[in-house]
Amino acid sequence: MAGQAVVELSDSIIEEIKLKGFKMHEMSNVVNRPPHSGRRDIYKIALSTGDMTIQYGDQTINTSGTMLTFGNPNVPYTVWLHKLQKSQACLFTEDFIGSPEWTDSLQHAPFFAFDGMPVIHVDREQQAFLSGLYKKMLYVQNGNDSHKHETLRKCVELIIYEAMSIHPQAGMKQKNAATRITHLFMELLEKQFPTERTDEPLKLRTAQDFATGLSVHTNYLNRSVKEVTGKPTSVHIAERIAGEAKALLQHTDWSVADIAYSLGFEYPTYFNNYFKRVTGCTPNSFRRIKQ
Repeated sequence: MAGQAVVELSDSIIEEIKLKGFKMHEMSNVVNRPPHSGRRDIYKIALSTGDMTIQYGDQTINTSGTMLTFGNPNVPYTVWLHKLQKSQACLFTEDFIGSPEWTDSLQHAPFFAFDGMPVIHVDREQQAFLSGLYKKMLYVQNGNDSHKHETLRKCVELIIYEAMSIHPQAGMKQKNAATRITHLFMELLEKQFPTERTDEPLKLRTAQDFATGLSVHTNYLNRSVKEVTGKPTSVHIAERIAGEAKALLQHTDWSVADIAYSLGFEYPTYFNNYFKRVTGCTPNSFRRIKQ
């Protein structure tokens, strides 16, 4: 299951978050609450004290004490609350984040990234600082300041910076995550081949398709693959599809149209143009050369 809130949110709260873009949410004294999940279109950063189990992607994390927990719309997770003394969560949408640069920065923070570390333990001094930020956000949220959204965004940035200072090894974790997501991408790409039937076309043909299949943001996938391999995601996909097309042209008697459909192209002309752009020759020319 996928979840984005440390507590189950009512429909009215969800609608309020979507309307305003941001909301502070508090709860306390929860014991033996069953597992639950929230909405995948909401980010969450919670400051909590208690005991909980978090299933984050393929990780299972048992944790207690005072901690920051992070929820990302692109990474499925479930939370079991065993004993919660107090939790303050800021919940916000991607639209609230603002500029594309800020969005990209947030999505690639190691605490939000695929295979990241969604839990950061804090000591008393750190808790005091973070509690001040959460109180500030609650005050600003309930006020009438015309610049409240910018102030709230700055508070979120400060929380992330504090988490980075508490756990500087996060940078290394982020690098490891890039390697792992690249491996998963290459594995998912290869699983589609060989192509054996003309009536079962490829389903994953773009970077966005693969990002959706891996539950990560497209920008994060592109950045990771380029960092690890030196080549963009689109180049890997194009080269692999072109390689399969060559094999089908050389080793089957399928028509060019059938090959085009099997590789997910709606029209043979699209495939012809694609093949020529990647290989430098048309499908028919390649087939004649190899015969």
